[in-house]
Amino acid sequence: MSGDQNPTARALLTLGLIQASPGITADRLADRLGVSDRAARRYVATLREAEIPIESVRGPYGGYRIGRGLRPPPLMLTAAEALALVMAVLDGHHDADDPEQPVGTALSKIVRSLPAAVAGPVQAVRETTAPAPDRGAARPDPTTATTLVQACSAHRRVRVAYRSEGGNAWQTVVDPWAVVVRHGRWYLLCHSLSSDARRAYRVDRVEGVELLDETFTPPEDLDPVAELEAHLAVGWEYEVEVLLQVPAHRAQQWLPHDLGRVEPVDGSTSRLVGSTSNPPWYAERLAVIPVDFRVLGGPELRACVRTLGRRMLAATDEVSSA
Repeated sequence: MSGDQNPTARALLTLGLIQASPGITADRLADRLGVSDRAARRYVATLREAEIPIESVRGPYGGYRIGRGLRPPPLMLTAAEALALVMAVLDGHHDADDPEQPVGTALSKIVRSLPAAVAGPVQAVRETTAPAPDRGAARPDPTTATTLVQACSAHRRVRVAYRSEGGNAWQTVVDPWAVVVRHGRWYLLCHSLSSDARRAYRVDRVEGVELLDETFTPPEDLDPVAELEAHLAVGWEYEVEVLLQVPAHRAQQWLPHDLGRVEPVDGSTSRLVGSTSNPPWYAERLAVIPVDFRVLGGPELRACVRTLGRRMLAATDEVSSA
């Protein structure tokens, strides 16, 4: 058999397969190596003769794995695994238990490189926790996100191909200021040259990125998070204006920036000015603020606040017994 012509190379390949897939069976090893089951077991025996601790477990869930005592191999993550792992930390998404996804394979490699006392609890948490998925999250392509981040860092102008939520597609040239991760969604905060205006594009809707030779100078003292949230509060269909019974400096401390801009009226009141495409959502956000308020502008928002108020009052009515 051709495998016997270079048994040392086959044995090293066997070691790599066992390291990459703890619990791999003899028949799976044979299939990956392209040899018989008997030959695969012979390569395992060769590794044991070289004092490499190969453990085997019998039964339907058994197989070969590396025992403790072997010097761990260098941690080698692919580019996709490294990018996915960093993105998972940034936006908090959880596919760590999926062995087919880059985050899952990267974590497997990390766990295998840890000492037994550390690896045990880590693996136990990984196997037993059940994180709830964030259904509002949108995962961008790692390569696209990385290209945009690098363009921001290098102050390189880019041409992006974009598709809106409604399916409209276009290309535009922008100065990329920052990539911001907000509530499981990735945004490119940028300056659009065609419209000479600030824009925020969802990175998961970017279908292509082309780095251009031109460079740019970003605004001084740019706060990307505050800028993004302020941008998301303007330009929507329905204008809103709300009087808050609290001074502006206090409202600015706890009022979400995506609701709009806070302006002082006098020493005890302030005004919230913004816009929304979803008045019911906006009304619900107002309902939880801890101060009295009055809706001054926006008939759509006023109607939604009234409807929500009636629902809240109805929830306190006593149910008469028949």
